Amino acid sequence: MLTIKQITENTDAVIRGLEKKHFKNAKETIDQVIAFNDKRRSTQSILDNNLSEVNSISKSIGQLMKEGKKEEAETAKSRVAELKEVNKSLQTEMDQAAEDMQNLLYTIPNVPYDEVPEGVGAEDNVVEKMGGMETELPKDALPHWELTKKYDLIDFDLGVKITGAGFPVYKGKGAQLQRALINFFLDEARKAGYLEIMPPTVVNAASGYGTGQLPDKEGQMYHCEVDDLYLIPTAEVPVTNIYRDVILEEKQLPIKNCAYTQCFRREAGSYGKDVRGLNRLHEFSKVELVRIDKPEHSRQSHKEMLDHVEGLLQKLELPYRILRLCGGDMSFTAALCFDFEVYSEAQKRWLEVSSVSNFDTYQANRLKCRYRSGEKKTELCHTLNGSALALPRIVAALLENNQTPEGIRIPKALVPYTGFEMID
Repeated sequence: MLTIKQITENTDAVIRGLEKKHFKNAKETIDQVIAFNDKRRSTQSILDNNLSEVNSISKSIGQLMKEGKKEEAETAKSRVAELKEVNKSLQTEMDQAAEDMQNLLYTIPNVPYDEVPEGVGAEDNVVEKMGGMETELPKDALPHWELTKKYDLIDFDLGVKITGAGFPVYKGKGAQLQRALINFFLDEARKAGYLEIMPPTVVNAASGYGTGQLPDKEGQMYHCEVDDLYLIPTAEVPVTNIYRDVILEEKQLPIKNCAYTQCFRREAGSYGKDVRGLNRLHEFSKVELVRIDKPEHSRQSHKEMLDHVEGLLQKLELPYRILRLCGGDMSFTAALCFDFEVYSEAQKRWLEVSSVSNFDTYQANRLKCRYRSGEKKTELCHTLNGSALALPRIVAALLENNQTPEGIRIPKALVPYTGFEMID
């Protein structure tokens, strides 16, 4: 959530940033926030003056009674009663203005950094880097949904029977490969200094608001209405909310956490060839990185996270590219975001496998996540997160890009985790 200080001190820059994200009615919305804030402040000023007058008059009543000035004392009592009634009304007005402002702020996305490119959608993203190995597949190369059937690795139809479309059942070496990737990603994160967390996969509404999934992505989250709980779309939500309403000490930063969880997304409106097989699921596995940092160090943290994800893809021997997302393709909460995509040789298309984002103070302001600096003042932290990695499309690319006439080759880095070198 944007801070009032950001909005009032840099109004024009905030509006330009929101327009870069193609946020509709940016100027009108920001003007309305400022109007609510002005109303709140002016009402607070009147209320403070009235409270001061009430205190002053109240102190004088006793003295007036001692001096026998009963009539003046009664007049003073009447004035105090009158002011108290006015103050009740003023308090209601001020609370309403504050609530209206807060609710409006929840609907406003984060402001992108200056280096975020202009653009409307994915076609306007900038390719920052390409890497990995080129693959040569047999002429009769198959997409992963055919390979999983051929080698009995994943049963999509069984998932439909048990739950519905988008909930696959992993079997045999398919399940082993999935587990191997999870352990590989977690071990690599641990080596890089991340503390592993095993959080709940359901959260309350406060957690959803804290990281910005609510109210923006409410329709994309599975909602347990009886208990008013939400299935998590990513481990970012529970792990980042560990630090909600927390004041950290400067020496604790940066905090580096990782977590493996199942993730749940309704993916409403998704259909067609892009959702076949593992390309888009309602339930999937992911290892997530979360960092809490000081503002002056968050860009360095962001770079370290990008390097970490790139290193994973290199060890998996996959062709990849890194995209700097344009304003129109960034998430609601991000100030700067890079996507990693792997190339599916069999599908002849790029598949997104990770987004690594810096949220600046946007999430921290919602969370009230602060740190105490050397001067003993409290300041908002910066939060960052990134997938390291999301498994479905990694599995798809591994199966497709490593198929041979003898079977599917397992990358060397994964063999100690799978216990086998080939799927045949």
